[in-house]
Formats: sequence, C-alpha cells, structure tokens
Amino acid sequence: MLTAMREPVSEVTEEQASQPAAGFTPTLVVERFLDLLRLGDVDGAVALLAVDVEYENKGLPTIHGRERVRRLFQAMNRVGTGFEVYVHLISADGSSVLTERTDVLKWGRLRIQFWVCGRFDVRDGEIVVWRDYFDQMNIAAATIRGLLGTVFPAARAKPPATCRPG
Repeated sequence: MLTAMREPVSEVTEEQASQPAAGFTPTLVVERFLDLLRLGDVDGAVALLAVDVEYENKGLPTIHGRERVRRLFQAMNRVGTGFEVYVHLISADGSSVLTERTDVLKWGRLRIQFWVCGRFDVRDGEIVVWRDYFDQMNIAAATIRGLLGTVFPAARAKPPATCRPG
C-alpha cells in the first residue's frame, strides 16, 4: 500500500481531496498530487492527471493515458508495499513545476530510497506531462543498500533530514 511520509508536502483535507484542482496554481496541483500518492489515494491522485497524460521515467517506457497510469499505481498499491516522498525543493515557471525529492519504494522489509528530479506540466488544473529523472547507479546502490537492510536493519536508509516544511 502507498504510505505516508513523515512530513507532508502540504495538508490535504477530505473536503479538498474531493474537489477539482482547476483553481489551484500549478505548484499546488503538484503538491496535492504527491500528497494523495503518499496517502495511498490512487483515485484522488489520478483525478489530477489529464486523460492523455504522458508519464515518463527517463530510461523506461513512457506511459500514455490516465487509465494506464491508474493501473500502474493500483499494481503498486498492494498489501506489503509502500511509497514515500520527501520534497526538498519545488519551483515553477509558468505552468511547469520542477521538484527535487527523495522517493522511497517499499516491498515488505525492502526499502529502496533514491533521489529524483521531476518535471510536471499543468494545464487547467491537470497534470499533462510528468517526467522523472534519476541516476541508474543511484538506484542500483539504493537497491543494494535496501537488500542489505533486510538482513541488517542498521544498514537501511533513513528518511532525509532536510525536507521542505509541510
């Protein structure tokens, strides 16, 4: 299941989660999207994506369309799995939002923590492009550390100490 991070990007109330984001700035749309993902609200997060969204993790195949992204998130949202996000910096230039963050993927006792830079293009309150950039060597090292951490808990990566206040 997608789980919460220590400090939320921003607080999302149940009332806000049920409302469209058309009146939000692009930065607030992205913050809300990441909040909903970390809370495990796949449907709420996906509702902030355009029908024809383009989701790309550089170096991996691009996923086209809201429903395909939904299926991916639902597959990751199973018992024993988890997701955390720690936003270090977020900024916008017009409708494009850039994030520097630490993402954490969890499967049982395995915790893989790595840095990510993301670009989100927002139009009319919906994310139309979501592109993440990361270093494959950083992911490999995080995976090795995560595997070691399943045997030696002291080796597990700790949540980042420096994050953008929630």
